[in-house]
Amino acid sequence: MAIAKAERLMNLALCLLGTRRPLSKRELRESIEAYLEANSEDAFSRMFERDKDDLRELGLVIETVENLDGEIGYLARRDSNRLPPVTLDAEEAAALGLAAKVWQQARLAGAASGALQKLRAAGLPEDFDPYEAHGALEPRIPVHEAAFEPLMLACRDRRPVVFDYRKATAARPEPRHVEPWALECWRGHWYLAGFDRDRGAERVFRLSRITGKVRSRGGRFTAEIPDVVTVRETVASWAGETADRSALIRLRSGAGYPLRAKATSVRELADGWDELEIPYGHGLDAWLVEFGPDVVVLEPAELRADVVDRLRAVAKG
Repeated sequence: MAIAKAERLMNLALCLLGTRRPLSKRELRESIEAYLEANSEDAFSRMFERDKDDLRELGLVIETVENLDGEIGYLARRDSNRLPPVTLDAEEAAALGLAAKVWQQARLAGAASGALQKLRAAGLPEDFDPYEAHGALEPRIPVHEAAFEPLMLACRDRRPVVFDYRKATAARPEPRHVEPWALECWRGHWYLAGFDRDRGAERVFRLSRITGKVRSRGGRFTAEIPDVVTVRETVASWAGETADRSALIRLRSGAGYPLRAKATSVRELADGWDELEIPYGHGLDAWLVEFGPDVVVLEPAELRADVVDRLRAVAKG
């Protein structure tokens, strides 16, 4: 249905832009196949009025003209619907080039390259290479999760989704009914923020823990979307970034470099292990579990107990 409507809107826009004189509703109906298939004149009239309003909301300037016989006609003059020339300075062009380069490893690479070519056609200087000015920068956003693309489209189209999600503490995945708000990459992992209908609250999901396919659901969002969706801040608090205490762990030599980067002190031991003091905040237990047998928690006791519980839950799965 969405494709059929998009095609109908495109055909109507082309008719209105391509004519040199106003076209009546009768002429437009005879020119567009979807209008000819309308069951009645009333059905066509309602469809045409909705389409005309949709095109105007999209920015198309449609004029209404009455001829000498009192018949109403419609047209969209090209000069009224022509965008101004695109003018970019060197820094703006470089920023756009870097933005396009970010997605080279993702399925959005084609769209990014196509957008850059359109900007060149619209006025971006041909002799300016947006990559060259900042050639030392090699931005990459890895997108390996199969859930990324359907969730990105669901966020864009404001469509509820259903997917199976495995929490770090759970042995098996559970279905989650979510109204997706935004996607964000943090420390090499993609996260989705949205409204969890089953729990009636905002939640953040790590895409690598989504199993199976993401399935779309009909209907509208039931929760209001916040003005600012704080994905990164939420995940950071879960990962102990807002820590106010310290934890003491043993880490196998040559392993756990992200933990070493966060350590406030490191002491080498003689048995192939190192002793680290790291910031301790909410969610640190879930992060430590990801390092498996390379990490042993020494203190505090509650953190050690939480990590052991999580490892047991994983072992049962």
